[in-house]
Amino acid sequence: MKKIIVKDVSKKFRIGFKKSQSALARAIYLFSGKEPQKEISVLKNISFSADEGEILGIIGPNGSGKSTLLRIIVGVYFPDNGKVIMNGKVVSLINLNIGLQQRLTMSDNIFLCCALFDLGRKDIKKRFNSIIKFAELENFVDTKLYQFSNGMMQRLAFSIAMHCNPEILILDEVFEVGDEEFKIKSAKKIREFAEKGGAVLLVSHDMGLIKKYCNRTIRIDNGKIKSIAINKH
Repeated sequence: MKKIIVKDVSKKFRIGFKKSQSALARAIYLFSGKEPQKEISVLKNISFSADEGEILGIIGPNGSGKSTLLRIIVGVYFPDNGKVIMNGKVVSLINLNIGLQQRLTMSDNIFLCCALFDLGRKDIKKRFNSIIKFAELENFVDTKLYQFSNGMMQRLAFSIAMHCNPEILILDEVFEVGDEEFKIKSAKKIREFAEKGGAVLLVSHDMGLIKKYCNRTIRIDNGKIKSIAINKH
């Protein structure tokens, strides 16, 4: 069964820019507050799918459109053209942001974030100890998150995401911080998730990780799919 279907997705943005202007044009801008804009095409007719049990890697240089694509897939942005179909519960972890609140304790954040992913209080309590154990943060249950390092935040966010009954995981650069041991532990957890029928979209600059754990790799550049490669393990 296909868990993720992306069909002919395109996206453009209008951005402000400076250009050579006449004195009259500059005066109009000063009084109207409207700066010149130009349209840039970020994604151009992107199509692919991911099956249950598949880990699909997405790579490409900065500014290639990877993060915009993920934001369209999870519903943060709407495509100008095309469509996205998700067959299952989606849990996204984009730049460690799953609703974590800096001024709340780790305990409070676990209850808050799990509730956002439709877990009831009873289910959260059942998973609570497992979440903090996997994150290796047993000594920080009552610590507020603004005192956490980036690595600690990563471990907590990833552990919460994996305990919220996802069927589809969207992961954007979640292995850019933290220690190597936890990176390997998390990658193995992702593989176990896929082996049970889940589907994963994983964006990372770590080509070793992509080749080792992803079934296929999509390379995006300048808003287009340049290649789709099968990874042999």
